[in-house]
Amino acid sequence: MTRTLKVQINPLIFAAIVLNMEHQQVRKTFTKAERLYEKKLIQQLFKEGSSFFKHPFKVIYLPVKKGDGPRSRVLVSVSKRNFKKAVDRNRIKRLIREAYRHNKHLLSPEYATPKDECLLIGFIYTGKKLPDFQEVEQKIMLILQELVTK
Repeated sequence: MTRTLKVQINPLIFAAIVLNMEHQQVRKTFTKAERLYEKKLIQQLFKEGSSFFKHPFKVIYLPVKKGDGPRSRVLVSVSKRNFKKAVDRNRIKRLIREAYRHNKHLLSPEYATPKDECLLIGFIYTGKKLPDFQEVEQKIMLILQELVTK
């Protein structure tokens, strides 16, 4: 004796559930293609890019015409003047990359740039002390939200 229960689901609620499931299934990776490492593009970013400051980050960004690559490319820099030990610089860069990787969905394709453009982003850490991950992640989220509005 099995009973079946019929439940009617509002189509809007069902769509929200499906979108939430799709969002959770998005792979949060940070591939080499997403890194900004070409000398020519880095020089172009620093020469022509716009910038703003969100303590402890200076952010430089520049929309450029893209080929087949990703929608955004990221450069991370930490000053040797403020952090003498490479271990500290590398830890900060790792925290920044991880925070970006977790929150890059805020730069979703439909909001960030037109389809034929790629956004070059430079994160320059200007703080004087080692940050914790929560602090870095909060600032990266604010920066990405600000980039979407610009």
